[in-house]
Amino acid sequence: MKIACLGWGSLIWDPRTLPIQRTWHQDGPLIPIEFARQSSDGRLTLVIEPSSIPVRSLWAIMDRMEIDTARDKLRDREGIPKEYIKNIGVWSFGDDIPGSIPDIDVWAKSVGVDAVIWTALGPKFSGQKGKLPSVEEAVLYLRTLSGTVLDEARRYICNTPAQIDTAYRRRFELEFGWKPTQ
Repeated sequence: MKIACLGWGSLIWDPRTLPIQRTWHQDGPLIPIEFARQSSDGRLTLVIEPSSIPVRSLWAIMDRMEIDTARDKLRDREGIPKEYIKNIGVWSFGDDIPGSIPDIDVWAKSVGVDAVIWTALGPKFSGQKGKLPSVEEAVLYLRTLSGTVLDEARRYICNTPAQIDTAYRRRFELEFGWKPTQ
C-alpha cells in the first residue's frame, strides 16, 4: 500500500524518525490551515481550521507499512498520546471524504497513492481547545513572548514553507518582519 503523509509545518523541516522518503512534494491537496494552536512550548503552530482559506499542502511517501502502523508513527512523531489517535487523520479509497480535505480522493488518484495520513489537531488558545484566536490576539500573544520561547515561535513561523501563505502569516510578516526562510 502506498501511503502519503501530508505536512505543512515542522514535519517538513524536522521529520525526526518519521519513516518517510525525504522528498516533500509541493503539490498536496488544498487544506484550510492557520497558525491557530498554542502549543505547550509556547509556539503558535499550524492546524486545520475550517474557516481559513485553503492553502496547498506538501506530502511525502511513507516507507512501506500498513496504514495503522503509519498512523501510529505519525502520532509518535507529533507527541500525541495513544488515547488521542483520533488526532491523526487517515483516509483511503472507499472511506468517507473528510470535510477539511474535500478533494482528497481526486488528489490521491492523481499522485498514485492508496491512503493518506495527516495531523488532525484543531485550534487551541489560552488553554481552551477549539478556541480560534483572532489575528489580533495571535499578534498580541506573540508580542508577550521572550527568550527561547520567542526564538522557537519565530523559528517555527519562518521555517514553515513559503507556500503555506495564510492570513496570520502575512500579518506576522507585517508586524514582526518574520519571512519564510525556505
